[in-house]
Order: sequence, then C-alpha cells, then structure tokens
Amino acid sequence: MKLMFIWLFHRISGVALIVLIGIKILTSFFLLAKDKKPDWALSLHRQPVLDVIILVLFTFHSVYGLRTVIIDLGCRKEKSLFWWSNAVAAVISGALVYTYLVMS
Repeated sequence: MKLMFIWLFHRISGVALIVLIGIKILTSFFLLAKDKKPDWALSLHRQPVLDVIILVLFTFHSVYGLRTVIIDLGCRKEKSLFWWSNAVAAVISGALVYTYLVMS
C-alpha cells in the first residue's frame, strides 16, 4: 500500500508542479508588461499558499525520485527507504517553508 502511494503521489505531484509552475510563469509574464498590470495576475502571483504548495510538492517529488533511483541501483530495503524519504522530505520542506515565511 505504501509503495503504491509513492507511485501515485509522484505522478500527481509531477502534473501539479507543471500546472503550478506554469501559472507562476504565466502570471509573471503578465506582470512584466509595461501597460496596466492585471489585478488577477498580481493577486495570483503573490499568493503565498501557492508558493508553499510548490515548495512542498517539489521537495517530496524530488526525494521520491531519488528514492526510485536508489531502488533502481539495487537497494532492496524499500520499506525503510519509504520512511527515510518521508522524514528527509518533511525536514527539508519544513526548513524551506520556514525560511520562505520568515523572509517574506
């Protein structure tokens, strides 16, 4: 069950990251215009909830990807890798979210 969760989460988080980073790029494109900047782009681009979601998804997606590489290299301790990857991703994303919230 845990292994299926990682597989499913990795696919969903990859698609979600493409959409969320695409939104950030699209809104920044509208904000670079010299004309009047659209209010919707400004409010969407400066949404801290989206930034935190991107940070957390990116961290877990990356760590789960590294976990997959380690398994492909021959490590067969998949259950312990599951817990270690969750712990590492939680610590890294917690530090990133804390830094982001303190800096903004």
